Amino acid sequence: MDAFKVDNWLATAQRWLFAPRCLLCGERGANGRDLCGNCTEMLPWSGDACRHCAIPLAESGVCGACLQTPPPVSQTHAAFVYGFPLDRLVPRFKFHRDLAAGRLMAGLMAQALAAAPRPQALMPVPLHAARLRQRGYDQALELAKPLARALALPLMADALLRTRATAAQSELDAAARRRNLRGAFAVRAQAQLPDHVALIDDVMTTGATLHAAAKVLRRAGVARVDAWVCARVP
Repeated sequence: MDAFKVDNWLATAQRWLFAPRCLLCGERGANGRDLCGNCTEMLPWSGDACRHCAIPLAESGVCGACLQTPPPVSQTHAAFVYGFPLDRLVPRFKFHRDLAAGRLMAGLMAQALAAAPRPQALMPVPLHAARLRQRGYDQALELAKPLARALALPLMADALLRTRATAAQSELDAAARRRNLRGAFAVRAQAQLPDHVALIDDVMTTGATLHAAAKVLRRAGVARVDAWVCARVP
């Protein structure tokens, strides 16, 4: 066997052995992602939604709740509606240290949000230091870093602080979520804030966390705060 054939065989073997595998079903990934074509087709991409809170609507506009009480975020953009099979990826990333799932989610967010109005910086919603020590990583930051690179946007990872440890939001109803987050965020002293930022988080349920962070930023002088999330719970 000549050297050319050996090189071709080795290249083919490497492509097969090290090809991305679908994180959902284990089949061979497509388009260089850890996601196969069939699972990609099943993803619940966001469609028509409220421009303020991203709740799914029959047609894009503003929902009744946001008309009645405008939120502190100017626009919310969600890549997906929270549902199958994305609901298999999010818990693995958020609670089980599956950073590969996070990288996949960030890549899908970059695809979905490429046409969104460009902020001057991305700002991940921070974890409190105690929760960060427990979990070992900040899921919003792990989404924001590759998203900032993909969209060529500055990342401000330290300007917003989580100053108070709070109960897990998933255990609370909407009113309790809002109470739970009072005084939970602050802007770092001497932080140079731009006029327009986008907060980054994994999942938006009631919006209480994003709204609490947005209010602090608005009080600090940020003229426009948007929210970019991977998924919106309908």
